[in-house]
Amino acid sequence: METLEQLDKDLFIYLNDIQSPFWNTIMVFVSEKLVWIPFYLGLVAYLVWRYRRQSIPMIGLVLVAIGLSDFIASGLFKPYFARLRPCHDASLSEFVNLVEGCGGQFGFMSSHAANSFALAVFFNLILSDRYFIFKIVLVAWAVVVSYSRIYLGVHFPGDIIGGAILGSFLAYLCSLGYTILLNKYPRFVR
Repeated sequence: METLEQLDKDLFIYLNDIQSPFWNTIMVFVSEKLVWIPFYLGLVAYLVWRYRRQSIPMIGLVLVAIGLSDFIASGLFKPYFARLRPCHDASLSEFVNLVEGCGGQFGFMSSHAANSFALAVFFNLILSDRYFIFKIVLVAWAVVVSYSRIYLGVHFPGDIIGGAILGSFLAYLCSLGYTILLNKYPRFVR
C-alpha cells in the first residue's frame, strides 16, 4: 500500500509540475462547476426536444447517477478515508503548484471526476452509436475536468481514478435502470 501511495504522489508531482500561465486560466475555468451550467441546460433542452417523454427517465436517472456519485464521494468516502489533498499534505508543500485555492481538507475521491464520469458514461451507455462524436466529446470533457484537479494541485491521480470508477459504476447501474424502464413501460417513455 505504501508503494502505491508513493507512486500516486510521484505521479501527482510530475503531472502537477506541467504549468503555464495560459493553462492556469484554462484549468481554473474547466474546473469551475458553474461554468458548465449552459452546457447542462443545452443538453437537457436537446434531450427533451429529441426524445420527448423518453427524456424524463433519461434526465432523471443521469441526475440520480450524478447525485449518488457526489454524495458517496464527498459525504462518505472523503470523511471515511480522510486522505489529505496534496495541497494540505505537509510532505508535499514545497512541490505542489497550487493555482487557485485548495478546497476541503480531504480529497479521496474526487467529486469532479465522479460526477463528470457519471454523466459521460451514462450517455455513452444509453445513446445509440450514431452519437459517436458526442460520446467522445463527453469522455474527453470528463478527462479534462478530472485532469484539471491534478493540475490545480487539489487531487492526487488516485483520487481521480477512484472518482472516475465510482461515477462510471453508478452510471452503469443507472443505465441498467433506464433499460428496464424502457422495456417495462414502453408506452410511457416512447
